[in-house]
Amino acid sequence: MLLTSKYQRVSASSSGHLFDPPAPAPNPHIGDHYLDHSNLTTGWSTSRIDPPSEASSRNLVNPELQPSPQTHPQEIDPLYLFACHLAWEQGEEPGAGWELLAAARSSHADTRAHARALLASSRHLGSLGAGAGCTTKRKRPIATETDMNAPYNLDIIDNCNECPHRDDSFFCGFSDCTLQALNEISHKSVLPAGAILFVEGQSPRGMFILCSGEVNLSTTSREGKILILKTAEAGEALGLSATISGMGYEATAETATPCQLSFVDRKHFLELMGSHGEVGMHTAQSLSHDFQSAYRDIHDLVLTRSSKGKLARLLLSHSRTLGEEEEDETRIHATMTHEEMAQRIGASRETVTRLLSNLRKKRLIRLDGPTLVIRDRNGLKALAV
Repeated sequence: MLLTSKYQRVSASSSGHLFDPPAPAPNPHIGDHYLDHSNLTTGWSTSRIDPPSEASSRNLVNPELQPSPQTHPQEIDPLYLFACHLAWEQGEEPGAGWELLAAARSSHADTRAHARALLASSRHLGSLGAGAGCTTKRKRPIATETDMNAPYNLDIIDNCNECPHRDDSFFCGFSDCTLQALNEISHKSVLPAGAILFVEGQSPRGMFILCSGEVNLSTTSREGKILILKTAEAGEALGLSATISGMGYEATAETATPCQLSFVDRKHFLELMGSHGEVGMHTAQSLSHDFQSAYRDIHDLVLTRSSKGKLARLLLSHSRTLGEEEEDETRIHATMTHEEMAQRIGASRETVTRLLSNLRKKRLIRLDGPTLVIRDRNGLKALAV
């Protein structure tokens, strides 16, 4: 493509300067040396864009055809944006996606419209568009809501004060005054299963409050091995520690089921903590709970040396009667896949399949369709010790 840069379109001229070697255009196939987006404090800020230099302007024969830096200071060529879109969709290049997100917040109207149109058709964002990571749900007329089903069979809640699931144990279990202040700075969104909220090591944009659904928090080794650290449930705060410290997120958050979330950017959350002591108290309680949970997990992983013991402990932790002695069988609905079990205990999928087969042969468990039934809790506890 005959482009001088991503900010300047090709100008038609009879001069031979058109065929002069162009300045190297940015490569949408992003590698380790791509643009640094660590300065995106909210995840969607634009990078610094300098206007065309005077040297490049003198290469044009007709000065009237020269793009005016004052008129279009941040215009990005649509072909470059489309190339970034292809690199993100087909080549799975994250840097190209960041380029589109940055362009979506450009001060130039055409650039912003082109970038948001491409993001709206992206399969990575689940057709959520180019919003700030969370799509605010607008209220619909009551007559329309009664005739249409909510997405993923979730109750869409636009106002935190009207939430029917409010509970004192939730992070958002504030007083009405504090909850109203939180509602004014939060952005509601509904995401399908498999959506990425944030990535391990990413600069914190803010924190999420999980209104409903489940989110897996995982970490990845250099070899690409995934270990699921925990599954967050409704009422928990995600990315809280990184939001306060300003350091990168400790884990990757991915929705395990369709979820409704409330997003609060870092700046507004810190201001809310400073103005409402109730928020600071809930934050301290949430961080303390995370610390205790991490301590127990490390204790279990280190002291339980065998994969069989780790799997037995995992099955017991997901049973509805955890810690209770029962003579009857314990049924675990919505059983995890073998791959997910392997990611939770740090083993391979083949190892989990073999261990489950051995447990069935020993009559410790059995499968009833999609339901896993624990037949001998005491036997599993003996393996988990």
